[in-house]
Amino acid sequence: MDLRPGPRGLLAAGDREWSPLFGGSPGIPPTAAMLFPSEAPLTSQAYDFLANLVYERSRIRLGPDRQTLVAGRLRQRLVALRIDDYADYCALLKSPQGADEVDALIDLISTNHTHFFRESSHFDLLTRQLLPRLAEKSIAGMRPLRFWCAACSSGEEVYSLAIVLAEFCRLRPAVQWHIEASDISQRMLERCQQAIYDADKVSVPQQEWLERYFLRGIGDRDGYFRVKNELRRQVTVRYVNLFQDVYPVPRGLDVIFCRNVMIYFDVPSRNTLIERLTDQLAPGGFLFVGHSESLIGLRHGLRTIAPSVYMRPE
Repeated sequence: MDLRPGPRGLLAAGDREWSPLFGGSPGIPPTAAMLFPSEAPLTSQAYDFLANLVYERSRIRLGPDRQTLVAGRLRQRLVALRIDDYADYCALLKSPQGADEVDALIDLISTNHTHFFRESSHFDLLTRQLLPRLAEKSIAGMRPLRFWCAACSSGEEVYSLAIVLAEFCRLRPAVQWHIEASDISQRMLERCQQAIYDADKVSVPQQEWLERYFLRGIGDRDGYFRVKNELRRQVTVRYVNLFQDVYPVPRGLDVIFCRNVMIYFDVPSRNTLIERLTDQLAPGGFLFVGHSESLIGLRHGLRTIAPSVYMRPE
């Protein structure tokens, strides 16, 4: 498809890396997947097996109130696999051939709700108070600032953070930075890598940031924005299960965003996660959790900086 300068100059000519949009737009399944789901019920026995398997692999706790939700999310998967009922699906998961399907199951179960500059006070705190002191350490240590979005979903949080960092460093060219972005959902990681978003949902605090950091789609892509290459190059997207044995993410991180994730875990899992995330932080590094989350009642050696923001002591 030909690309030409769009209104307000948001679409640079020659940017031909756009991935094809399946079904015409990102995040919308192809027409072939729109089939009638199996009507077989999800029995309590099958649900208990699925809930235990999801917990074992991801620490996501599915209570009895989620049975209807799980059945709804899995019906299309059964149709795609040409499996008649949930008992046969459980049999597949138990078989040697079912190893990859466990990842697909967790992908479907994972809740992914996000938007640009969600919980904006975190970005304000980062810009006004934390980045100036981190920048001094970066320059003194002659190393880039290192960030990790540990549950990046479809990428809105990642690119919100990237915009904040790019803006902060525009007048500080000596400060280099990089973001690690990870998630347990391969589906969300693909969307994060594409970095294509419905224009109506791209809400940024300053209008000029749209021109500075986004491309506007035309033709079939009209109504969508894509994050510019120069911002995407600063982000590494990778699969990470927060409870896998070893993280493929470097230690000595300056900031970790792990927001609105712990609400799905039980207390022992939260303790384990906070201990591991703390170990990934550099002394003086910061951990951000969601506004609805807290470390109260958990074992940790972090110091509270602001509500839902913690620092590893130096």
